[in-house]
Amino acid sequence: MIKQQTLKSAISCTGIGLHSGEKVTMTLHPADVDAGITFRRTDLAGGGAEISVGHNSVRDTRLCTTIGTDDGKLIGTVEHLMAALAGAGIDNAMIEVGGPEVPIMDGSSAPFLFLIDCAGVVEQEAARKAIRVLKPVTVSEGDKSATLLPSDSFSLDFEIDFASPAVASQSMSIGLTDGVFKNELARARTFGFMHEVEALWAAGLAKGGSLDNAIVISGDKVMNEDGLRYEDEFVRHKILDAVGDLYIAGAPLLAHYDGVRSGHALNNLLLHELFSDPANYEIVDMEDEVLHPAIGVSSWPKQTVAASPAH
Repeated sequence: MIKQQTLKSAISCTGIGLHSGEKVTMTLHPADVDAGITFRRTDLAGGGAEISVGHNSVRDTRLCTTIGTDDGKLIGTVEHLMAALAGAGIDNAMIEVGGPEVPIMDGSSAPFLFLIDCAGVVEQEAARKAIRVLKPVTVSEGDKSATLLPSDSFSLDFEIDFASPAVASQSMSIGLTDGVFKNELARARTFGFMHEVEALWAAGLAKGGSLDNAIVISGDKVMNEDGLRYEDEFVRHKILDAVGDLYIAGAPLLAHYDGVRSGHALNNLLLHELFSDPANYEIVDMEDEVLHPAIGVSSWPKQTVAASPAH
C-alpha cells in the first residue's frame, strides 16, 4: 500500500504577488489524513477564509488559476504551488496565504519544491487515493484541446505553437516517475510577450511581473539576461501548469494527459468533463503494484523523457 503524505513541519516564505505587486507571506502546514489541500486567507477579517481545493473551487482561469469560495473569497496563482505539491507527492496540507495570491517567487515550482524539501515529508497511516480514468475524456476550443486517456501511471504529452520565433513549435512527452518533476519540470518559468506585459501594466495588472519571475519575449529575443534554463523551457512550463491544474482534482490521476495549446481554462474544463459522468472514473487505493504518479515505485521501469520539435 502506498500511503498518504504530508509535511513534517511548517515552513514559510515571503514573495511578491504577480498581479498585485504586493509582498505576500505564505506558510505551508502539515494536515491530517484525508484533509486534502486547503488554502486559508490570513489577511481577511474574522480569521480568514478556507478554500478546499477541488475542480469546483476554481473561480477564474484568466492569466492564472484562481480558486475561491461561493461568497467571493479568492486566492490566485495557485498552479505552480499545486504542481510542486503534486511533484512531491503531498496529499494533505494547509496553506496560509497573507494576501490575494500565492507569491510568484521566480515564476517556476522550484522554490516551492525547495520549501517542501526543507520542511520534510512524512507518511501517514492511510492509503493514498487516486483518480483512475476509465474512459477517454476530451474538451476542445478552436485549435486547442485537452484529453485524458486511461493509464496505470500519470504521463503527459504537450504541444505548443506560437508565432514568435523565440518560442515557435515545441512538444514534449514525459512520465512523472521518481525525480522527473524535480529534474525536468520544476525550474521551468512562466513566460509572456513584451507587448502583452505592457498591456497588462496599462490595465493595472501584472504589477509584480519582472524579469526576476518570468521569461519575457520581445520580437524574436528572450530579454532575460541569463537566457533560458532549458532549450524548450516554454513547453516544459506549460506541462508544469497542467500538472498543477490537474492536481486541483483533489488526488493524483492515473491517466495520460494530452494537451494541444491548452491552458488553465481548458484544463479545468477537462476536469469538469471528467467528473460530469461517474462512468468516466473511479477512486482507488494506490497499491504497491500501481505506479505512484509523483515519486514512482522502483519495481517499475523508469519512463523516458523526450523532447522534439512539433513539426
